[in-house]
Amino acid sequence: MNELGALVLAHIPALVMMIVGYVLLIVEMYIPGFGVAGISGAILMIGGIALMEPTPLQALILALISVLLLGIGFSIAMHSFSKGRLSRSKLVLNAQVENPHAAEGEALNYFIGKTGRTRTALRPAGIAEFDGVKLNVVSDGDFVDAERSVRVERVEGNRIVVRELDGNGNPA
Repeated sequence: MNELGALVLAHIPALVMMIVGYVLLIVEMYIPGFGVAGISGAILMIGGIALMEPTPLQALILALISVLLLGIGFSIAMHSFSKGRLSRSKLVLNAQVENPHAAEGEALNYFIGKTGRTRTALRPAGIAEFDGVKLNVVSDGDFVDAERSVRVERVEGNRIVVRELDGNGNPA
């Protein structure tokens, strides 16, 4: 038992360096980028192993233990990102992550109520032009021939629903 105590006392600076390096590498996992914490942590981990002056086999074992501990820390960090307190944090933009096309659908709402002309026949899908913008549209009912007036009735996600207009601008 005295030998173990003497071994630990002889290597306290190296153990402190390795522990601080490990903590800095874990901090780097939570803060994106390969910055000061990650570089400092890696240097401290390597310096701690070198300061112990191990044999090559001991150095390999220490490196494997360090990699194993970092792997455990990484798996805990990934779990925290997906299901832990961090996923419910205001730092994570969940609404944008869950629905990346939300802004696209809102942009299409601009066309609701706009009138335009079909460029192809709508059977029931085709192309119509509104204010110089060609869009893929779907008719709300029967087939619509090319070069007919249509109005955007509604937008359902990325689906634009149109209705044919008569000569007076009323739904046909």
